[in-house]
Amino acid sequence: MAIVAPFRGVRFNPDKIKNLEDVVTPPYDVISEADGTAFLEKNLYNMIQLDLRNGTSQGSDSEAGRYAEARTRFDAWQDDQVLIRDDRPAIYLYYIDYTHPSGRRLTRKGLISLVGLAEFSEGIVKPHEKTFATVIAERLELMKACRAQFSQVFSLYHDRENIVISTLEQAREPEPVCSVTDHFGNVHTVWRVTDPQALAGVAGYFADKPVYIADGHHRYTTALSCRKQALAEQPDLPADSPFNFTMMYLCSAEDEGLSVLPTHRLVTFPGRLSADEVVRKMKAGLRVEELKSGSREVLIAEVLSRMNEAAMAFSAPVFGLYHAGEDRCFLLRQEEEDIERSASLARLPQVLRQLDVVVFSELLIPEYLGLDHQRCVREKLISYFSDPDDAIDVSVKK
Repeated sequence: MAIVAPFRGVRFNPDKIKNLEDVVTPPYDVISEADGTAFLEKNLYNMIQLDLRNGTSQGSDSEAGRYAEARTRFDAWQDDQVLIRDDRPAIYLYYIDYTHPSGRRLTRKGLISLVGLAEFSEGIVKPHEKTFATVIAERLELMKACRAQFSQVFSLYHDRENIVISTLEQAREPEPVCSVTDHFGNVHTVWRVTDPQALAGVAGYFADKPVYIADGHHRYTTALSCRKQALAEQPDLPADSPFNFTMMYLCSAEDEGLSVLPTHRLVTFPGRLSADEVVRKMKAGLRVEELKSGSREVLIAEVLSRMNEAAMAFSAPVFGLYHAGEDRCFLLRQEEEDIERSASLARLPQVLRQLDVVVFSELLIPEYLGLDHQRCVREKLISYFSDPDDAIDVSVKK
């Protein structure tokens, strides 16, 4: 099924960039305007200069000018050896060391490789999110201008025996090609694996298995669009053409360091919706418990604690709901039988059905609240926060 292949990665030259912390960024679509400015102030070689943040001009007033400037920078940085290409194809073993909200230190282990492109209908690469043409068009123009992919599609696969990571760990080079601490304090470490036997073993493992996109649906769909355009111009495109592949970060769904941390959503419902009305809608498929003891801060802390307990116990999805207009707090829980009864979730692969983000986007918003996904994007009805206090502050002010 999935075709997994090594490639010659392009990376920052440690002889030219002494502090990698100054040039790495999160994915382009989670960078705020303020963060973008701060990243550029650190170092003009910051990755945001290539993987352009939505809405930033980076020196040009036109969209076409932005992409042309990114291509010029990308070429110049390679010419100046700021960016270097590895001399041999490799699969890259990638560790992320981070602190879970519970205080535990965890390591998520994965790999970066090329994965052969396949239409979703083929069942080889399986999605769970909807995509938007405007986002794909913007990413496609950048990809075509630079002829490069600057960030990976994050996908999951099944490997209960940990075969893939064990194979790569045994064959990795002694020293990592990079180790960097990001602005959240997470440590990212990458090793090359070039041993032919190990590479063949990993490719063989995936030969009869699908992969599941966890994050990066627009990036993947952009790569499909790029391939489609290339095929229109060159119908006999070779099987090993770069147009037939995308770069992925692959992590086992059974990896002990894998955890799904909450991104808090602020939902602005058109018109007025009382807390009782929200509860009535949510009871269509969730168990609802109102928390009443204590101040707002105490209630929020209790909700987050209960959510964390559920996550650590690997139970079904649990959500916290705060209604700012009435200053009321609820805990929403989905039991196993609720998941099995849901027609919207039944059509999805098992590995995706219990992801909080999937339940939120497939059930809570469109079915229970009745908000069309396109409308949410068009009218900016949903805002995203990594810090729950920020989300609460904004909701109260609204």
